This record gives sequence, structure tokens and C-alpha cells, in this order.
Amino acid sequence: MNIRKKIFNIIEPESGHHHSKFFDVFIMSLIVLSVLGVILESFEPLRLKYGDAFYQFEKWSVIVFTIEYVLRLLTADLLHKKSSLISAFFKVFLSFYGLIDLMAILPFYLPLLITMDLRFIRILRLLRLFRIMKLTRYNHSMAVVIHVLKDKRPELGITAFVTFLLMLLSSSLMYFSEHEAQPEVFPNIVSAFWWAITTLTTVGYGDVYPITALGKTVASFMSLLGILVIALPTGILSSAFFNMTHKKGHVDFCPHCGKNIHPEEQD
Repeated sequence: MNIRKKIFNIIEPESGHHHSKFFDVFIMSLIVLSVLGVILESFEPLRLKYGDAFYQFEKWSVIVFTIEYVLRLLTADLLHKKSSLISAFFKVFLSFYGLIDLMAILPFYLPLLITMDLRFIRILRLLRLFRIMKLTRYNHSMAVVIHVLKDKRPELGITAFVTFLLMLLSSSLMYFSEHEAQPEVFPNIVSAFWWAITTLTTVGYGDVYPITALGKTVASFMSLLGILVIALPTGILSSAFFNMTHKKGHVDFCPHCGKNIHPEEQD
């Protein structure tokens, strides 16, 4: 067994290699500690007192995540055996987990490589919290969620498109209904989108609301339609989860591609 194969067996959660379990626990612990460090660093007294310790731990964890990321790219062809080395490289690089791994290290390197505005650097530092998404590679429950989202992607896409059309229609109707009465609140259709979003999602902050009879009528219908906006994706996802958990037999699927490992067990 060559060294690339050994590395792949260690870093790949699904390989079943005995060293892989220790590696998984190590990476998961580092992810949790890294995210905890980001949270604790937000407390000013702790940041002022232990700022250097936070930075050193951040640097050390980024080095580990970087090595892991590079090793996954170098062994990409062992994951996608039917693809060429270049094709497998880009498949891993552009995959969900590949992008999450990249996001885990990018906020550290970008300020070192590019001169940026301090406000943008602060936003980048917040992106470190996305490291918690790396746990989905090692957690079966999150793998189920990702599998369901992939499986129902067409239905969810249609729902998102219908929702956008409803928001565009409702914001347009509200603009024409309320613009003359409240020009500062509804100056244009784009500004009315905020009202449409809060209404159709049934949040209703109450900071923007109609005062004319026509506007209230439009708002009433849109509030009812908002129930459908919430119900459609909820129904799609709940049905998918129900079907998966109540399917006859035990179905295993690959967390990377979402394909069933034992297709003969499916109905």
C-alpha cells in the first residue's frame, strides 16, 4: 500500500481504517475548540487578556486544517476512482465539503495576502464560525440532512422560484397601493421587498405596514399566502425525512455524492 493510499484511509471518515477514527476525533475536537475560541474571543475582557493565546491557537488550528485540506486534494483521485487526477481534484475542490474546508482556512490567509479594510477583515473573521459545518463530514445526522436536501433539490428550487414571484408581486402591489400615502416608507418596489419578506415569512416586525384600505387588503391576502410559502418547503422536507426514516431495510448512502451504497435495498 503506497503512502497516498495510507493517507486517504486515515483522513477519509468512510474508509473504516482504525487510524481514521482517531483522526476523526482529533479533527472534530479541534473544530469544536476553534469555534469555542471564536466565541470566547468576542468577550472583550478575555480578548484583551488572552488575545495572543487566541491568535496562537488560531494559527495552529489553521495549519492543521490547511494540511488536511491539501491532503484531501492530493488524494482526490482515490475518492473519485473513475475520474482523472485533474477531474477528481476539481470535484473535491468544488464539492460541498471542499468549499467548507476552504472557508475554514480562508479568513486567516486573506488578510495576510491582501490589504483590506478593517471592517471587511472583521467580517472575514466571523466566517471562522463556518468551521462548525466541517462536522457534517463526521456526523451521520447531518449527512442525512444533506442527502435529503440534494434529493429534493428540484422541488425546493421550484418552491424558491414561486416564493420569489410572490415577493415580487406583493412588493409591487404594495408599492402602488401605499406609495402616495407613505412615499418615505415605500419609495420604490425594491424597498417594498422588505415588507414582502417579513409578511410572506409570517415574521411581521411591524416596522413597515400599510395604512390605506387597498394596502391593508393586499396585506391580508399576502399574509394568507405566506402560510403556503412556509408550508411548501416544510411539507417537502418533512415528507422526505419520513420516507427516509421509514424505508424498509437499512439504506446507506455516500455522504460525498449522495448515492445509495446498496441500491438493491431500495423499493
